[in-house]
Amino acid sequence: MELEFDNKVAYVGTGNRELDPGRETVVFVHGAGQDHTIWGMPTRYFARHNRNVLSVDLPGHGRSAGPALDSVEQMADWIVRVLDAAGLQTAAVVGHSMGSLVALDAAARYPDRVRAVAMVATSVPLPVIDRLLTTSKANDHAALEMLTLWGHSPSAHLGGNATPGMWMTGGAMRLLERAAPGVLHADLVACDEYLTGLERAEAVSCPVLLILGERDATTPPRAAGELSRTLRNVETVLLEGSGHSLLSEQPDEVLDALIRIV
Repeated sequence: MELEFDNKVAYVGTGNRELDPGRETVVFVHGAGQDHTIWGMPTRYFARHNRNVLSVDLPGHGRSAGPALDSVEQMADWIVRVLDAAGLQTAAVVGHSMGSLVALDAAARYPDRVRAVAMVATSVPLPVIDRLLTTSKANDHAALEMLTLWGHSPSAHLGGNATPGMWMTGGAMRLLERAAPGVLHADLVACDEYLTGLERAEAVSCPVLLILGERDATTPPRAAGELSRTLRNVETVLLEGSGHSLLSEQPDEVLDALIRIV
């Protein structure tokens, strides 16, 4: 579905279902350099279980008009604009990595619009190393290679996709390669400069679910410790053996966890 506001097109996946203001809604927010396609399985599930689904392409990503937004706060504001454009009042917001920061910020600053949050593969703050910032700014393919390497557990590099014949690391690389020049760098800078996350967490009153990968080298579980201690109403699910790419490494387990809060 294409929504239009501010004279720009915003693309959202709906699971091929019409939106109904009488139903509860879930918004899915992707990570840096990605798009709505990472949420294929949860989108289908919740759309077929009587939920409105808005699986967004953030500005400059996928099918949404650019440019990419400069900050997590701008992305959170944009998510609320999407709800407005869709004629929907409240939603559970689910985010992966960068998207998890967007979900947190939206819940803190728009408490009347966000009824629950799920943060997948998250840490607050979420610092980005200088080499990754430098290579992404230069549109150097090495940035994509680093993200793909660090974004998967050791076993995922050997295979093991739940769908036979699918290549996890290759698919992740191709997705990043689809991003327009400059988009990945803008996303990484937004993550690196989001330094008010713990302050925002103190203001969040809705239920929050943290879904973490035991073997996540990008946002290791210990990095979410301070966040967990700061949130008032939080539950943590730790997926054994999984890396940062939880949605491809353990899709069934992620969906089972999301069902509990969405």
